[in-house]
Amino acid sequence: MTLTHATLLGCDFTSAPSRRKPVTLAVGHHDRGRVVLDAVETFETLDSWQARLTQATDGGWVGGFDLPFGLPRELVQALDWPTDWLPCMHHYASLSREQIRGSFAAFCDARPVGAKFAHRATDGPAGSSPSMKWVNPPVAFMLHAGVPRLIASGATLPGLHDGDPGRVALEAYPGLLARSVLGHTSYKSDDKAKQTPERLIARKTLVNALENGQAPLLQAVGLRLKLSHAQRDALADDASGDRLDAVLCLLQAAWAQRQHEAGHPSHGLPEFDPLEGWIVSA
Repeated sequence: MTLTHATLLGCDFTSAPSRRKPVTLAVGHHDRGRVVLDAVETFETLDSWQARLTQATDGGWVGGFDLPFGLPRELVQALDWPTDWLPCMHHYASLSREQIRGSFAAFCDARPVGAKFAHRATDGPAGSSPSMKWVNPPVAFMLHAGVPRLIASGATLPGLHDGDPGRVALEAYPGLLARSVLGHTSYKSDDKAKQTPERLIARKTLVNALENGQAPLLQAVGLRLKLSHAQRDALADDASGDRLDAVLCLLQAAWAQRQHEAGHPSHGLPEFDPLEGWIVSA
């Protein structure tokens, strides 16, 4: 199946969605060098989010999802878990969060200060948190909540799992794209006390760069973001950054789709460890 006219998705994920902090999904499409933002949808339950991903979509979809798709091989081997991706994910899904926390804490306790966590190969170039972290941010629980539902939705995870070729799910990381514009300037916070004018300025700077195609990732494939005035204001005004992060994931999906259209067999992903996964565009 070709995905030339695929819908683009970008997902800012949370492992415990609620009305206050829902899963946020940016929906868009390609239009002559522009990535048009069609809508931003929110989901207060994981079931409603999964149901959205299983809906029939003309032309299929390509999505960037801000959650890890795999665990470090070093960790999996140390715990004597299955080293093939799908059996490993099935085993992981069978565990409770308390069991995961206990296993990972014991692994860390046995290691020296400064090297407590195991890392995936993609963490270095992406600058991402280790996927085994269970606090600040709890990405291990995001994997636990999200990946089994992506599998159940029928999606293909390139290099990891073959599902419906018309639904392509890629691991995205909005911080990678944001840092290429802002450096290490912070642009968001869930803490109201930290939702400062400086962070508002940073969000506006980032949105402006995306609209003008000035981020290196967009320059590389000749893309820019297309927003309405209301959408631009909504992205800047969301101090949590959830909507903007979803749009950053959408743009990483758009980059990947461009790689696919150019003939890259894995949506721009390099060769990577098929147990660990890889962050798109890293």
